[in-house]
Amino acid sequence: MKTGYLVLQNGNVFEGTRFGADNECTGELVFTTGMCGYIETLTDPSYAGQIVLQTFPLIGNYGIIPDDFEGKCSLRGYVVREWCDRPSNFRSEYDLDTFLKANGIPGLCGVDTRQITRTIRDSGVMNAAIIDRAPEGPDDPVFDALKAYSVCGVIGNVTCSEKYSVCPAGEKRFRVALIDYGLKRNIINELVKRSCEVTVFPASAGADEILSGNFDGLMLSNGPGDPAENVFQIAQIKKLLGKLPVFGICLGHQLTALAAGGSTFKLKFGHRGANQPAKCILNGRTFITSQNHGYAVSDNVPVGSHISFFNANDGTCEGIDYPELKAFTVQFHPEARSGPHDTSFLFDRFIALMEGGGL
Repeated sequence: MKTGYLVLQNGNVFEGTRFGADNECTGELVFTTGMCGYIETLTDPSYAGQIVLQTFPLIGNYGIIPDDFEGKCSLRGYVVREWCDRPSNFRSEYDLDTFLKANGIPGLCGVDTRQITRTIRDSGVMNAAIIDRAPEGPDDPVFDALKAYSVCGVIGNVTCSEKYSVCPAGEKRFRVALIDYGLKRNIINELVKRSCEVTVFPASAGADEILSGNFDGLMLSNGPGDPAENVFQIAQIKKLLGKLPVFGICLGHQLTALAAGGSTFKLKFGHRGANQPAKCILNGRTFITSQNHGYAVSDNVPVGSHISFFNANDGTCEGIDYPELKAFTVQFHPEARSGPHDTSFLFDRFIALMEGGGL
């Protein structure tokens, strides 16, 4: 093991110990507050282009369990206070260090993650690098790389290469088209569990191809990056709205709002973790939700729609209903693994919508 450095765009430098892959990396530094679920975090494609910092101090204690993978490991780097090199869990197949090496992800441990988190919380997300040497002053080339870096064009790197189908073991009640912008596997599981045959389309799929499949409903997945840059995907959703029932999650929520005429903006440091409170406007109940996003939908929602949930911490939009279009979307993850299952009923709402019910 050797010394490594986390260099922030604002000039702060944190010395730690390298683990994982031996390469260096540059990315957008974000923190997540989950006390468990690091396997799902590591395999969540929504982290594409980012260096992830875990606020919980001990990571890796139950090892790596491939059955819990949500998707392709797409983050750029991984920062923890302490990593456990001797995991203890009957389901564990290997350790965190081995996983990072296999996926080419550099890790850094032994840094003050509380101080780094406070920096991001106070100053906002910023670019950072994991490197093997300390910068030689403010003119060091690493700062030029940090200034130039941006997370863009990432959906194409995390979506599936071609469409495929997943069928339920028993009765098949509905056929659902699911557009993969970087989906988490448990979205498919929740639909299959409710007797849906799911056909997963790559993000490059056109509206005509989906409409020609005579599906009962359309699911729009989570994914990484700035929603507004996905001009083609937004145009396809615009063609699909009103043609069949729609349920969107996270990036799917943002893209639907843009397709309907709304707007999005970048949050100061985003919502990432398993304890975000989302309040339902209809009944006033607050649900604890899992979230992972750096952008949000503006409050000036499109005509004919209304906000269904808002974040109880900062008041940002967490859900929108489009009654005339038979569509609804949420910013949080009702399929969360690991995480609270408080809002899994939203999948039942989607089923009811496909059965002919209204919002």
